Amino acid sequence: MERDLRRLSRRLLATGLTVATAESCTGGWVAKTLTDLPGSSKWFVAGWVCYSNEAKHRDLGVPLATLRRHGAVSEHVVHALARNALTRSGADVAVAISGIAGPGGAVPGKPVGTVWFAFARRRGRPVVVTAIVKRFRGNRDDVRRKAVVVALRGLYSSAS
Repeated sequence: MERDLRRLSRRLLATGLTVATAESCTGGWVAKTLTDLPGSSKWFVAGWVCYSNEAKHRDLGVPLATLRRHGAVSEHVVHALARNALTRSGADVAVAISGIAGPGGAVPGKPVGTVWFAFARRRGRPVVVTAIVKRFRGNRDDVRRKAVVVALRGLYSSAS
């Protein structure tokens, strides 16, 4: 994780890009990891921890209909979280994460360890958002730690 963080920091400093985060299952772990690095104030803008559906709607504008139709752990929700974190923060790149870290919370089609990620990037005027889903094995801490690593690596790719 440390290597991924330092590599990301160098990339952000070289490109002049800034970052925002929107986290659910990681509970702010990505933002904490980013800001653990001295000098992160040069490229870290803002972070939201939107754990409940109400917070996702209230704080980052995820439509209630989207939450009801697709559930919090879905491509649609992380897409909205990433886009809105980018827009509201003014950052250049954003990551959004929503998942089921366990031990409970699994629903049909979404077992424990399912985590959705979205990466948003300003490419001129339009915002480009890509989403991926991962299924991690392990306990709650394992799932969350692995999600942080994927987020750091995805931010690095998004900042390219």
